[in-house]
Amino acid sequence: MKKSFFITGTDTGVGKTIATVVFGTLLKHNGFDVGVMKPVQCAGNDAAFLKKCLKLKDPLEEINPYHAPEPLSPHLAFQRAKIKIHPEKIMDTYQTLRDRHDILLIEGAGGLMVPLMNNYLVCDLIKELDAELIIVSRLGLGAINHALLTIRQAREQGLKIRGVIFSALSKKILNLPEQTNPSAIKQFGAVDVLGTIPHLDLKILSPRNILSKCSVRVHWKTLVRNMKPPAAERLSAWDKEYLWHPFTQMKDWLDGEPLVIDEAEGCYLKDIQGNRYLDGVSSLWVNVHGHRKKEINQAIKAQLNKVSHSTLLGLSNPPAIQLAKQLIEIAPQGLARVFYSDNGSTAVEVAIKMAYQYWKNTGQTKKSKIAHLKNSYHGDTLGSVSVGGIELFHKVYRDLIFETIKVEFPDFYRCSSGKKYPAYTKECLEKLENFFKKQHVSIAALVIEPLVQGAAGMIVWPSGLLRKISKLCKQYDIFLIADEVATGFGRTGTMFACEQEKVTPDFLCLAKGLTGGYLPLAATLTTQKVFDGFLFDYKDQKTFFHGHTYTANPLACAAALANLKIFQKERVLARLQPKIKYLAKGLKKFYNLPSVGDIRQKGLMVGIELVKDRTTKEPFPWEERIGVRVCQEVRKHGVILRPLGNVIVLMPPLAISMPEIDRLLEATYQSIKKIV
Repeated sequence: MKKSFFITGTDTGVGKTIATVVFGTLLKHNGFDVGVMKPVQCAGNDAAFLKKCLKLKDPLEEINPYHAPEPLSPHLAFQRAKIKIHPEKIMDTYQTLRDRHDILLIEGAGGLMVPLMNNYLVCDLIKELDAELIIVSRLGLGAINHALLTIRQAREQGLKIRGVIFSALSKKILNLPEQTNPSAIKQFGAVDVLGTIPHLDLKILSPRNILSKCSVRVHWKTLVRNMKPPAAERLSAWDKEYLWHPFTQMKDWLDGEPLVIDEAEGCYLKDIQGNRYLDGVSSLWVNVHGHRKKEINQAIKAQLNKVSHSTLLGLSNPPAIQLAKQLIEIAPQGLARVFYSDNGSTAVEVAIKMAYQYWKNTGQTKKSKIAHLKNSYHGDTLGSVSVGGIELFHKVYRDLIFETIKVEFPDFYRCSSGKKYPAYTKECLEKLENFFKKQHVSIAALVIEPLVQGAAGMIVWPSGLLRKISKLCKQYDIFLIADEVATGFGRTGTMFACEQEKVTPDFLCLAKGLTGGYLPLAATLTTQKVFDGFLFDYKDQKTFFHGHTYTANPLACAAALANLKIFQKERVLARLQPKIKYLAKGLKKFYNLPSVGDIRQKGLMVGIELVKDRTTKEPFPWEERIGVRVCQEVRKHGVILRPLGNVIVLMPPLAISMPEIDRLLEATYQSIKKIV
């Protein structure tokens, strides 16, 4: 589909050229191939200005087929220049440009009733072009009269009016007429108002300037209603033809319409059609300070000018060294060494392999079993799948993974009837201790997600449980592996969840928020005791034989260093506390919805569990896709969420503001209400 818009004015000098540049810039920025045409021009260099501003490759003689040197009405200017205008030539050039571009913006000369030659007015040209009309009006006194007369004349001529755009021609403060004229013209003219172009300094006019000042005030989407940029169409088609998405039933995906994210800023994502969405899950729990954070951008660029990558196998690099030092300084006391990898799964797998090999290296070969909690999730590599307890994700791989031990965990919402805190917690701890008493000789490590079991549905731990589990592990000489891939870097309200109960695990696994959500990087922190368990002569072959090509990538480490600096400089954790309380207060109203069975929150980690029957806690059948449908609905409110089954997860960036929290909660509330 191709479109043509004719931009006319209520008078001369109202800003038609600026309006053409603004619309052209906004449309180009959002994926449309835009061309312009100035069929007739009397003096000036508007056509050349349009070509330059919009970076057009079309020849100037096509953009402007007719040019007269004097600033007069066209019929007189061209008569004096002895140039005869041929409408057929304009039409041929127009057709060439229209075939070449998705959208063609045609700037007129003066107003609708300006004569181009005897018995041929601008409105006659518009009819032949069959273009939709955009009327440019000034804001001040007289605007209502001039605009309404133009609108009436356009309708009498049978022209299709797409809307009116207002142009602020000076920097003066907008008084009552300027403030009210647009609504008056909309009311009395019965037309769409396409917004107001603020005063723009032509000396510094640039796409960035236009996008920053006009993108919100100018409602360009009205022009392309039901029209997608060909670039978007191509990307959607290529996505379906070539990509395979993670954790996605591709049969459903191929039947749907991909949401393709093209840009981001702050807590918002923007798709290739220019729609903005609040990032309600931090781009899968990773973004911390918002997108395009200046300090992280600059750190990556600075490192890029030095070296983008060199291996850590037998070499080192400054960002990796500096980051390791800083991680040990902020981690729970007692952790002493940092081993880098690529993602959360590998961070956990490194810890499992280190724990297993430590006991082998030190001669305690019976300690070979790895224990983990029921409903746990630690990643998708085979090693981390082995310590996963969510059947949906892991059952198909049971024949490929090593045998582990599942440990009972107190889930207070889904526990057996009648079991309550603290008795149920005590019962689980007693079972754990009895189990350790009998089998600690064979157990190498226990893997946990401290305070919150994320993928299990944001199950929040009862207070004190982490501390008691840690004591049992020390008592029975079992390594404690704390998977803080999701809970680290402020998500629970402190830098690391383990801090809240003064626990130092033997292994601390970090990823996701480590780089602020910029680049893949993971770190497994461990104690000097574990490190010393690998210090042997080369001939003993007790090296930790594990590593990744991009281990400690300098760009990622530079991003992580900038991330940690922002935490300190902006006092992120202190400023987070009021947001956590505000979020908790806002969540209370969700219990007004009968389908909400439980609300679980720790810091900015939230799970809203939807149930078919609140009294019996009966879940919705899997095939009803309730969580998926709610998250699809919430997109219509400009928010992106991703469910865990019937649990709606809210995990926004730590940088989210109070008004953005309100928007997140309201969109989620209304979507649950509508779907369920």
